[in-house]
Amino acid sequence: MSRVVHLHIGAPKTGTTYLQDRLLLNAPSLARHGVTVPSPRGGRSDMFHFRAALDLLEQDWGGPPGHARGSWDAMVKRVNRADGNVVISHEILAGAKPDKIAKAMNDLAGSEIHIVYSARDLGRQLPAAWQESIKQGRKWPFKRFLTKVERGQTWFFNAMDLPRVLSQWGAKLPPERVHVVTVPHDRGPNGDELWLRFCRAFGIDPAWAPLDSERDNRSLGIAETSLLRKLNRRLELGLWREPAYDALIRELLAQEVLVSRKALPVRLPPDRYDFAEERAELWIDWIKGSGVDVIGDVEDLRPRRPAADEKWRDPDRVRAKLELGAALDALTVMTQEAAKGAGSDSVGDRLRDTARRLRDR
Repeated sequence: MSRVVHLHIGAPKTGTTYLQDRLLLNAPSLARHGVTVPSPRGGRSDMFHFRAALDLLEQDWGGPPGHARGSWDAMVKRVNRADGNVVISHEILAGAKPDKIAKAMNDLAGSEIHIVYSARDLGRQLPAAWQESIKQGRKWPFKRFLTKVERGQTWFFNAMDLPRVLSQWGAKLPPERVHVVTVPHDRGPNGDELWLRFCRAFGIDPAWAPLDSERDNRSLGIAETSLLRKLNRRLELGLWREPAYDALIRELLAQEVLVSRKALPVRLPPDRYDFAEERAELWIDWIKGSGVDVIGDVEDLRPRRPAADEKWRDPDRVRAKLELGAALDALTVMTQEAAKGAGSDSVGDRLRDTARRLRDR
């Protein structure tokens, strides 16, 4: 039986968290229909794909040193043992450099390779990408982030620039094997339009994956993002960016507590829409001229400007009153977490060290 590998390379903030969790939940059912979502024995496939991507890109973050070593080779071995349809998915692959892309294509050369790229209009994607970078420990203001993106100076630009990404990943593939999934502005009558588009791109019958996922990577509001950005500055993340940060700050505080608050969303500034619209026009022209397969509507890639009477709020200048509520919720959760580990000397030592650093400023 021939093997087809659908390699989903991103982009970030295009529903990838939901997609990967739904694939994981339905992996046994998908396997019965000839669809393999590679995973380690007794482990999570989403972490396996993350570590495989890290290893391929020769990066090492989000875990203890060396945690990803050997993961890409392990992925390739599982692919080579599979028949039928294989789905690999992680969004950090979008920004891969040409030598890493060449390695991936060479290592998977025994299969019919299809590239799947999910794209979202920059009016929505840039605010989401900025607050995601803050959750990952960055400290930059929104204005600086946007300026760097417009100048092509960040990883985010490389990962979100559709023509660049697909010109490199699809360089040696026929255009019909390169699939662009557009993220709809509207979720559809049942809220699952994006999932249905992914299914079409992967050659999956939606009936093969009946279990829904409750996991997503929701964006923070302006007060919550501002609070987290200031916390990152206070924590001196050169010392603190380690697995403990991911577990406590990103997973617990940001993705469980702060995203649950009723919040004012981060929006693209009115004077940045010209850039977003220009990029959309370039993307659509490139798609139409390339012959790649489009699942969805290229018009989804055009940003929608807000209503003229809708007030824009600057996430770099948030009123203290708005931040206070978020700060109290954060303090409550952190106090509870500290109390759980009150018997641990290491927790107490770290809290005392932090207090000393703050006093000495």
